[in-house]
Amino acid sequence: MNQSTTRMLTRVKAVYLYIRENGTVTTSELAEEFSITDRTVQRDLSVLEHNGLVMSPTRGRWKITGKKVRIS
Repeated sequence: MNQSTTRMLTRVKAVYLYIRENGTVTTSELAEEFSITDRTVQRDLSVLEHNGLVMSPTRGRWKITGKKVRIS
């Protein structure tokens, strides 16, 4: 795995953990917390959503799903 892929996966994991810890959060809140652009947050959330780990019941607001996940 190359360095940029590793960095992206680490950030996606951190985003998931942040949402799990803080409850429902906004895209802008995530961008500010991780000092990344809204577009980068959207890409990360798309990865999490595709894997069934987060959902957006209200546009721009994200929360985790009930799917079990093991974090290593």
